[in-house]
Amino acid sequence: MDEYGTDTNSTGVESPLLINFVDGVVDYRGRPVLRSKSGCWRSAYFIIGVEVAERFAYYGVSSNLITYLTGPLGQSTATAAENVNTWTGTARLLPLLGAFIADAFLGRYLMIIIASLLYVLALGFLALSTFIPSNCETANGGSSCSSQLQVVMFFISLYLVAIAQGGHKPCVQAFGADQFDADDPVERKAKSSFFNWWYFGMCAGPTVGIFVLSYIQDNLSWTLGFGIPCIIMAFALIVFLIGTINYRFAAKTEEKSAFLRIGHVFVKAARNWKSAPSIMSSDEEAFGIFDHQRSKQFRFLDRALFKGSNEDGTVCNVDEVEEAKAILRLVPIWVSCLGYAIVLAQTTTLFTKQGTTMDRSIGSNFKIPAATLQSFIGLSVMILIPIYDTILVPFTRSITKKPSGITMLQRIGIGILISIVSMVVAAVVETKRLETAREYGLVDDPNATIPMKIWWLLPQYLLAGAGDVFTMVGIQEFFYDQVPSDLKSMGLALYLSIIGIGSFLSSFLISIVGKMTGGNGEDGWISDNVNRGHIDYFYYLLAGISVGAFMMYIYVARFYVYNRERGL
Repeated sequence: MDEYGTDTNSTGVESPLLINFVDGVVDYRGRPVLRSKSGCWRSAYFIIGVEVAERFAYYGVSSNLITYLTGPLGQSTATAAENVNTWTGTARLLPLLGAFIADAFLGRYLMIIIASLLYVLALGFLALSTFIPSNCETANGGSSCSSQLQVVMFFISLYLVAIAQGGHKPCVQAFGADQFDADDPVERKAKSSFFNWWYFGMCAGPTVGIFVLSYIQDNLSWTLGFGIPCIIMAFALIVFLIGTINYRFAAKTEEKSAFLRIGHVFVKAARNWKSAPSIMSSDEEAFGIFDHQRSKQFRFLDRALFKGSNEDGTVCNVDEVEEAKAILRLVPIWVSCLGYAIVLAQTTTLFTKQGTTMDRSIGSNFKIPAATLQSFIGLSVMILIPIYDTILVPFTRSITKKPSGITMLQRIGIGILISIVSMVVAAVVETKRLETAREYGLVDDPNATIPMKIWWLLPQYLLAGAGDVFTMVGIQEFFYDQVPSDLKSMGLALYLSIIGIGSFLSSFLISIVGKMTGGNGEDGWISDNVNRGHIDYFYYLLAGISVGAFMMYIYVARFYVYNRERGL
């Protein structure tokens, strides 16, 4: 047998061992690939390692961003929270653009390399922006004053990070999942585990990054705190390139782009809106023969199968119409998950601001940064993912007979329910914090340390992590799995856009709540002096919104029809 899996039998006749080859993929030189020498976990380890480094860099910047904005840049709490949410939302929406460019033009591999180079450049500029001298260094001890040039360069660099992340995030994960053959039973199960361990790695990076970088930023240097992520991203790019010889790449085909195919279906259906059902393409007289192939949802798109009276002869086939329906089916699920995303946005903004007012001391000399508690979300995930993958999945699989134990939508729903509980717990703890501030007469002192340990916030962070194990991993697998094969990056970008829109909605709610509850010299629910505000009321509001979104989710999930390729 030669290196390409060709076997020579006793009669001297060569017979290819087709089972060794993976259909539809090639290696980096465009050659057919052997299953035993490419892809699967052999490639995934490199890609997961890159994700760990990228998340270390991203959260090294984002986790403590509100502290930098309210500290060295001197912004108010509400303004800083809105800026963080706006930037986070932008960073989560830009993957839609990055995924489109990758799926339609560049390919995932090349997009990852370009985005990584931009990442390194942006993080370098971010670190350099902290060197720019302030015009008012003596004001407030020099800790909350910045020059206009520093602010401009900082935000330009920050949004370059968002652009880089937009190209990197959906493509790396999709490229990693591409290393597993969905048509092979063994690799198909491995792919489901890949999403679990991917998220494990995605949380390991932030956990270490938040612990290490938030301490460096708060106690040593913001320049060093932003510079280390730059070095880590450069290292990640090198690791990614080293793994090239093991990767599987999608083979180029003559088919037109999925964007064109799906767009053509919608255009054709609109043009044929008033056409009589008897007028259809000759190729699709199989319309009746293959009726069992068509889903019963969104029947109006079936009109794309009609030839029409004023058409140029181009027609859509059943597969193209079903692709368009598959995309439409995702919309209600996407909308109903926004409540979860709004809750998630609080972990990097108001949760952190709560912590800055509490007793953060460990021993007599050490004080932990408030942002450090975000790392417990990652720790929670890192503990629960192995339990989920090695205990819960096999147990539920034995009952349901499904490869993943429970369906993707069931998994997402469980996580949404946990997030609602986390919001209620956060509100209860905040009420306790405010009562303590009043008890000790510290309400009017925004810089006072409330005699209440920061560990009171730990349950809400741990619950947020538990919710992530179910919802975040489930959403990733769901949107990757339920889109056409050449739109996998776009599918993952759709999942990221949920988090992005959730951040924008959170920013919008903060602004509206601030205007409705404040004014006329009175403190609103979200005040610069959080001891006079009522963040607990805001948390209860978010819990109520989440309950409404959860009810909507249950309704639309009941009627969702899985992509037939999945066989669920």
